[in-house]
Amino acid sequence: MKTLVVSATPMELNPILKRAEKLRIIDSFLETYKIAGHTFDVLFTGVGMVATSYHLGRVLVSGTYDRVINVGIAGSFDTSIPLGKVVEIVEDQFSELGVQDGNEFIPLSELGFDLSNDLSMKNAVLRNRQNLLDLPYPKLRAITVNTVHGSEDEIEKIRQRLNPQVETMEGAAFFFACKMAQVPCIQIRAISNYVERRNKANWDIPSAVKNLNDEIVKLLSS
Repeated sequence: MKTLVVSATPMELNPILKRAEKLRIIDSFLETYKIAGHTFDVLFTGVGMVATSYHLGRVLVSGTYDRVINVGIAGSFDTSIPLGKVVEIVEDQFSELGVQDGNEFIPLSELGFDLSNDLSMKNAVLRNRQNLLDLPYPKLRAITVNTVHGSEDEIEKIRQRLNPQVETMEGAAFFFACKMAQVPCIQIRAISNYVERRNKANWDIPSAVKNLNDEIVKLLSS
C-alpha cells in the first residue's frame, strides 16, 4: 500500500524521521522513508491552508497513493481532552470563509453562491467518515483557521457559532484536496494546547509530538 504522510512542519514528525531510513529526496518538500519494513512518502507543506492546498494538490496530481494521512499537533476547545491525546478529525470546515454583516457572520454556503461543483462540500462542512482504518481515537469536529484563536471574546463567538472541538491551520484544506482528488484520507492530530489566551507555559508540545509519532508507526503497519 502506497502511503503519503502530510505534515505542516518537520518538527511534528521529528521522532519518527530520526528512526526512519531516508531512501530518496523527490523534491524540496517530498521525501521517501522506510521504517519497520514500511516505505512511505512524507510531504512537508509549510504552515497554513494555502501552502497545504498547493503542495498537496501538485503531489496528488503527479503521484498515485492508496491513502493519505495528515498528521500534526492541534489546539482543543474541549478541556476534557488531555494534552497529548491523539484524536481523529472526521469533520472540518473553513470557519472564516464568508462575510461580516455588522456583528453577524454569514458563511459562504448562505450567500447564494453555486457550490454544486464543490464535490467535497456540503453545508460548508467537510466530512470524512470513510472508515479507511479501524482507528481507536476519539472522532472530533474541527475548524481550520488563518488566525489561531487567542481572544476570550472571539473564542466565545466561535463556540456559539460552530461549537468546534479542535482547531488547526491546515486540516480542512487537506480534506478538500484529497476529496477533490478522490484519494482516501485520514486526519490525525495530537492535542498540544487548549484554545485560550496565548500562554505557551500551558502547552505540552513534546508529549503531543511523541504520542503522535508513536501512533503513526502503528498506522503505517495497518
